[in-house]
Amino acid sequence: MHTARFTLDPAFTVGPVNPRLFGSFVEHLGRCVYTGVFEPGHPTADEDGIRTDVLDLVRELGVTAIRYPGGNFVSGYKWEDSVGPAEDRPRRLDLAWRSTETNRFGLSEYIAFLRKVGPQAEPMMAINLGTRGVAEALELQEYANHPAGTALSDLRVAHGDKDPFGIKLWCLGNEMDGPWQTGHKTAEEYGRIAAETARAMRQIDPGVELVACGSSSQSMPTFAAWEATVLEETYDLVDHISLHAYYQPENGDIDSFLASAVDMESFIENVVATADHIGAKLKSKKRINLSFDEWNVWYMSKWHEIENSSARDWAEAPRLLEDNYSVMDAVVFGSLLIALLRHADRVTVACLAQLVNVIAPIMTEPGGPAWRQTTFFPFAQASRYGRGQVLDVRVDSPTYETKKYGEADLLHATAVRAEDGTVTVFAVNRSRTESLPLEVALNRLDLTSVVEHSALADADPDARNTLDDPERVAPHAVEGTALADGTLTAVLEPLSWNVIRLA
Repeated sequence: MHTARFTLDPAFTVGPVNPRLFGSFVEHLGRCVYTGVFEPGHPTADEDGIRTDVLDLVRELGVTAIRYPGGNFVSGYKWEDSVGPAEDRPRRLDLAWRSTETNRFGLSEYIAFLRKVGPQAEPMMAINLGTRGVAEALELQEYANHPAGTALSDLRVAHGDKDPFGIKLWCLGNEMDGPWQTGHKTAEEYGRIAAETARAMRQIDPGVELVACGSSSQSMPTFAAWEATVLEETYDLVDHISLHAYYQPENGDIDSFLASAVDMESFIENVVATADHIGAKLKSKKRINLSFDEWNVWYMSKWHEIENSSARDWAEAPRLLEDNYSVMDAVVFGSLLIALLRHADRVTVACLAQLVNVIAPIMTEPGGPAWRQTTFFPFAQASRYGRGQVLDVRVDSPTYETKKYGEADLLHATAVRAEDGTVTVFAVNRSRTESLPLEVALNRLDLTSVVEHSALADADPDARNTLDDPERVAPHAVEGTALADGTLTAVLEPLSWNVIRLA
């Protein structure tokens, strides 16, 4: 195998990592909320019904902004149902996931959960622009954020929340380009209501940060034209445009699956080009950033098999989308993280969908344990060590052929320099069969030692963590990685996610 190479130099950077890049997502879908983060009566539940074993794992995972309450769920959401005494809240049909929503966990519980996670956990609230509109958005904003002295802020105080929730980051709807969305709109229709809502919300608080809906995937027939039309209406009113993307092997094409980040990087770059084109057209000096607020490996084909089955008839918190991730999935997942970091200059928010049970890094059993999926480890390591300036990485790598993306590099990599000058290299070897030698030239970085090289890899790429064997897969130490005469040398195991820390 030929050696893969790149050079690191502090003079060549991408940009700083926004902590929001390590966000996540809690939707009222399946068991994400109920028996996920919230299970009164569980042996670990606190006085508010929050599972403390899950809290511990969420803190370890290192998530920041947590998007809520959807997702598709939000397009039928009545926020008023989710406040006040829990026993008085109505039960509703959720059209998005054909489930029954009890509303026992609502807005106040969400904010309380974030506060328990810690100060790094920031609310990211989605607004229903599917079946509702400007008036309801303003009412929610007043209830959540106004200190006191108005009908809705005083109602929040009466409900037991004296302090405002301080929600700064708001999503103007969800996937409104998708025909599956309750209240689906054309780009012209959505652009108009998003602009009206944004303008009104800024009258209450000019400092809100707003995310307009972009395309639900790059494969949507309206992709790019949708972004252009929406931004024509909203460019000076919003701060971010959203992207959503999920990846799975299709028709047994593992080679293309391993190169999923090729598509993710293309998606990001195409949205940047579209946004900048509209900015130029409008002669605006403002720059729109990207909120990649849904991303993950998701075996969506399994969902489509049961999507219309009678097993989904209005159950409470059914087991939906509970994908069990393999080592191979975790390597692809790590590569997607690398793609986000490589575009940290424009991707300033990203939300792993989702946090618990539903295509999630954390799994639970009702009344039982919580455990880490294989995807937990790349995210936790990236969140812990991926803070600082992203260095510009241009790889010289052996390549391989894929059906979907053509020629792809076997090496996918990025590097982040922390404030203290230490550097962490994140690297994926996409080869399923061969180790990949790596050389990194370190220019003017004043690094002298390898602190750690860990890898997530396994002789069985299908190895998984399960209820019966929750610790089957974990990162392991790699020996032989060295730094001498300004050059880092390492060998990346086949099909592996690697974290190399240098000081």
